[in-house]
Amino acid sequence: MTASGKFITLEGVDGAGKSTHLDFVADWLRRQGHEVIITREPGGTPLGETLRELLLHQEMDADTELLLMFAARQEHLARLILPALARGAWVVSDRFTDASYAYQCGGRGIAAERVAALEAWVQRGFQPGLTLLFDVPPAVAEARRSAARTADRFEREADSFFSRVRTAYLERAQADPGRIRVLDARHSIAELQAEIGQLLQELA
Repeated sequence: MTASGKFITLEGVDGAGKSTHLDFVADWLRRQGHEVIITREPGGTPLGETLRELLLHQEMDADTELLLMFAARQEHLARLILPALARGAWVVSDRFTDASYAYQCGGRGIAAERVAALEAWVQRGFQPGLTLLFDVPPAVAEARRSAARTADRFEREADSFFSRVRTAYLERAQADPGRIRVLDARHSIAELQAEIGQLLQELA
């Protein structure tokens, strides 16, 4: 493909089930003839993965957490996302900056202006072409987290934390409905994938 690539992100609280649909999105795009890169945040590069381990397992101040998230994001953009898009690949990421507004602003209580300043510095106006937000009530997400693997320090947070995260995500979606499309993650996998396919068709 010679056309410029596009950037798609999947978002949602821990337990919303977004990771289940990463491969579906990638496979759908590959069937259209696109080169597809699957990645994640924090992570996506060797340095980003090292920072991910710290962020998920090392206790730290909320401001330190935010700064490390954006340090990993800068590396992610410079080393992986932007070069892939430049050569025409499509990049599908498990989380991006909407997660910082949801988790660090909504969850931790950091002022949105501080996140916006880092976003402007690191991204210079760059945004995903489409964000799929998997929304689920906190009780459902908590039940799914409980059945999952050993929890990291985010997944161990109280229900009130995830309620704030969810609220922040939905506020982001309300402010940017053209980019952020909300999906009811209580629906069956088949129903969700039908919805996702329609949204991808619009973008492609």
